[in-house]
Amino acid sequence: MKTLFKNIFTGLMLAGSFIMVKGQFLAASDTSENSVRKYNNIINSNKEIVEFIEYSLVQKGLPKHLRNLALIESHFNRNITSGAGAVGVWQFMTAHANQYGLTEQNRTDVYKSTKTAVVSLANLYRKYGDWITVVAAYNCGEGNIAKAMESAGSTQYHLFSKYLPGETINHVKKYLNACYATGELESVLNNYNSSRLNKVFFTEGGSGRNSGVSLQETEINAGFNLDIIANELNIGMSEILAWNPGIVEELQKKGESPLYLPTDLMPDFLLRKNKILIRSIKEGNRVQQ
Repeated sequence: MKTLFKNIFTGLMLAGSFIMVKGQFLAASDTSENSVRKYNNIINSNKEIVEFIEYSLVQKGLPKHLRNLALIESHFNRNITSGAGAVGVWQFMTAHANQYGLTEQNRTDVYKSTKTAVVSLANLYRKYGDWITVVAAYNCGEGNIAKAMESAGSTQYHLFSKYLPGETINHVKKYLNACYATGELESVLNNYNSSRLNKVFFTEGGSGRNSGVSLQETEINAGFNLDIIANELNIGMSEILAWNPGIVEELQKKGESPLYLPTDLMPDFLLRKNKILIRSIKEGNRVQQ
């Protein structure tokens, strides 16, 4: 009986508050006093630049915590050049700068480079919908992000990040640490978690996920019975398996898996998620064989 209640409680946490569980997955890796002091000292030593960056971000409707990207990129040093040739406060590579009309020499200009960075970050956010993926894309480029998403079969950073360069993974960790130091980590994680409920996949042709249906992504654990999901949503098991090839194996192997459903069905699933989980546990807690 204890085990049953434990399973129900754990499952309900994943059903009703699974966002927070995943939020804990993406956490600051260094919350030491030294780390907090280091980041805040750099900010306090560059108040004029920091205030200009924050003003520029707010003017375009972007969050102030993005100032931490410049913090980890350059420590707000306009004259710094990386080993790879990235220059200035925002560490623009020549190609990235040219893409937005920023000349090579103006990469060290705080005003012009910041205005360019704001446009670039806004464009990345429109594409990805969460700031963690934006930070990763800013570091390694959109091409690497696309390859990682394809390899993982997911647009969720905590799932595709293992296919990214180690430097990018460390860069995101530094960003989370900086946001912890500035008291903005919760906002960043809340943004990431809410965006995970709104990831939409537009597919074309073929079969399975590539059936011309727009799919939305959420996540379930092995406590969910796929038969009951199908029953509650009034759809066939064959449809669930077509939208989610390999989900049975994923649930059995890892105990959790992304679940893809058409955008018109996802609200119904999220509304009934607790009920589906309770039914699943009561009726055997089994995965479709």
